[in-house]
Amino acid sequence: QFSLVESGGGLVQPGGSLRLSCATSGFTLDYYAIGWFRQVPGKDREGVSCLGHSGPLTNYADSVKGRFTISRDNAKNTIYLQMNNLKPEDTAVYYCAVRPDRLCLLSDSVYKWWGQGTQVTVSS
Repeated sequence: QFSLVESGGGLVQPGGSLRLSCATSGFTLDYYAIGWFRQVPGKDREGVSCLGHSGPLTNYADSVKGRFTISRDNAKNTIYLQMNNLKPEDTAVYYCAVRPDRLCLLSDSVYKWWGQGTQVTVSS
């Protein structure tokens, strides 16, 4: 049985930081690409960052480059997204996902397993 559970979302002021965690079970993260996505009501889900095992090891949306960092702890089967210098436009529900492939892509259609999402709100 595969599962992903996100945590770490919340309300933060502009310029602040949050670290999202995604606890996984049933996966061997050594073999799969992982990704973080976000969605605002009424808009399509957006790829934020991904981490793979071949090709470009990481990829980031232009809007988060230099501010967000994706990582994983294989021993803990956990995925992280460190978000710094947050902006109001980062407000969204954030989802982690696992892809049955080693290549990192920011297209949500290639990810098979998803978490339930965690809300991030950036506001003063």
